[in-house]
Amino acid sequence: MALAGKVQGAAPGLLGFDCNTPVTAKVAQAFVSSGYSFCVRYLSRTTQGRSDLSAAEANIILDAGLALMAVQHVRKPGWEPTADLGQQDGAAAAKNAALVGFPAGVNIWCDLEGVLKGTSAQAVIDYCNNWFAEVANAGFIPGLYVGDSCILDDGQLMSLKFQHYWRSQSNVPNVRSRGYQMIQLFPEVTKNGIGIDIDVTQSDYKKGQVQWLARATKAARAGAGS
Repeated sequence: MALAGKVQGAAPGLLGFDCNTPVTAKVAQAFVSSGYSFCVRYLSRTTQGRSDLSAAEANIILDAGLALMAVQHVRKPGWEPTADLGQQDGAAAAKNAALVGFPAGVNIWCDLEGVLKGTSAQAVIDYCNNWFAEVANAGFIPGLYVGDSCILDDGQLMSLKFQHYWRSQSNVPNVRSRGYQMIQLFPEVTKNGIGIDIDVTQSDYKKGQVQWLARATKAARAGAGS
């Protein structure tokens, strides 16, 4: 069943978090009370696990007044991207996003980090573009999280099919002529009893914004781009 809510462009300067821990109603409300506007939770590369986002948790997060997006788990550092792997991972991301109930038009994020040193830029590009195609063909808007050891430089990042980029707290290249729509501020911290990374929204150089799902609550209205 599709999650209720509206796909919205995120206003700049809004505070959010990403975490690899299921968010309870109590924790979600604590984040809203602390001034947070959105949450990013995880999708599996295979079948959704106990720590991954479920439809029930998504409704808890949205009901509390947080907007919601999802990012797919990356492999352990030292992994080797390929075109076939990009297609496989993208298909899994699209399938799991649909199972959670995300509607078309929401950003689903690919996590690009920890790539094996010496991997060719073309292999990374092929992985990313195939991942993009699978997620886009399912009706979602693919986004790219740019983390440590992404291999690609600023021009190569810009050459990808993506139009939505999320910058990690690591020292990573800018995206030439586009920039980032979301910034991860610090290494992991503990907040409201769970480990999180803190994120903030911004418009990129082309006035692009992240696209999330939100309910008609105070927090969601603050993030409305339309």
